[in-house]
Amino acid sequence: MRTVRGWFRETTGGLPRTFWYLWTGTLINRLGSFVLVFLAIYLTQARHFSAAQAGLVMGLWGVGGAVGTTVGGTLVDRWGRRPTLLTAHLGAATMMLTLGFARPLWAVAVGALLLGTFAEAARPAFGAMMIDVVPERDRLRAFSLNYWAINLGFACAAVLAGLAAEAGYLLLFVVDAATTLVTALIIFVKVGETRRPTTAAEGAPTPAGPPRAGALRTIAADRVFLGFVVLNLFAALVFLQHISMLPITMGDAGLSPATYGSVIALNGVLIVVGQLFVPRLIRGRSRSHVLALASVVMGVGFGLTAFADAAWFFGLTVLIWTLGEMLNSPSNATLIAELSPADLRGRYQGVFSLSWQVAGAVAPLLGGLVREHAGNATLWLGCAAIGVATALAHLLSGPARERRAARLRRPEVPVVPVTAVQPPAPQSAEAAATAPAEPVGARTPA
Repeated sequence: MRTVRGWFRETTGGLPRTFWYLWTGTLINRLGSFVLVFLAIYLTQARHFSAAQAGLVMGLWGVGGAVGTTVGGTLVDRWGRRPTLLTAHLGAATMMLTLGFARPLWAVAVGALLLGTFAEAARPAFGAMMIDVVPERDRLRAFSLNYWAINLGFACAAVLAGLAAEAGYLLLFVVDAATTLVTALIIFVKVGETRRPTTAAEGAPTPAGPPRAGALRTIAADRVFLGFVVLNLFAALVFLQHISMLPITMGDAGLSPATYGSVIALNGVLIVVGQLFVPRLIRGRSRSHVLALASVVMGVGFGLTAFADAAWFFGLTVLIWTLGEMLNSPSNATLIAELSPADLRGRYQGVFSLSWQVAGAVAPLLGGLVREHAGNATLWLGCAAIGVATALAHLLSGPARERRAARLRRPEVPVVPVTAVQPPAPQSAEAAATAPAEPVGARTPA
């Protein structure tokens, strides 16, 4: 029992209070994330749209998300984290209700576009806030805890959404909007602006001043960061096949939608049970090696789907690629934090999130084309090949990323003319030699 308490304190202890407010908001928001789980079913069964029309609406959601992450990232750095996050949540809640009452195809399409814009604009703000308030030494734990909350909320939402849908699809939109508003209320009452002035050596602006000029040019010239974003794009193209092509493959195997729901629920259950143990497992290990292993494991899991023909076999593949997902997510989050200059965190978060939005739009289209013209086995074995290739790319590009992160961590010490050198007092010299090093960039939250 003492060991369990020690593990719990080690996993959750010492994190800033602001982080826990953000964590609580994430959990509440994800508990009500009904619409995205059932949107395709709602469009085809309740609104009686064709599969092509439903695909168009889902694609417009993705387009809106791409716009939202880009604009949201810019606003985070120029306007501030808190106002951007509040505006995104309020806009998302409004468009959620609007989409629920929309009837013509054009109104539903516009509603999905705007909902995707507002919903995804919150991502860069939230990511920048997390980096702002959590010291570097604790970010792996913090991002793992946040990822755990996301999946706990998602797993519960999938069950609750099914019950709510029986009472009427409109309830899905109402509950989703309500939880979004509750999250906005928590941010409004408990979380202040987290953007802080940085030192002149870091080249960052004060809160009152604009970010550095040519921010987009800076990102466009950052080959190390963009290379990492491209690798995440390939990983996301593989990972998102579980939303589009996996249910079709299971249907071709004679399995019902309810069986798909039970199988995919294993993803959330495994993450909820095991994600909190991941930080201790990967702490101190090379992040490039962890990301490479994650890519291989995800590739193997999706590749085995080519041979699956029964529910238990599909369930096994889900468990395998979920292990890769659990390794990938916290390592990705901490590395993005270290590759982002302090004054451009919002835009760096936005560009990284954009890779997920692009994958969300491309993955179902690409997967469908490959499956239609080359066959089911080619699709899943191709996912395995992409996983292995991505792993090799992580191993090759890892050293450059670590050098870049080390440069951003290293403070620029201004040169001061020396007029006289006084030897330190013995006690001061001993204290300086034995004092533990402060993590660079750690800030005390307000």
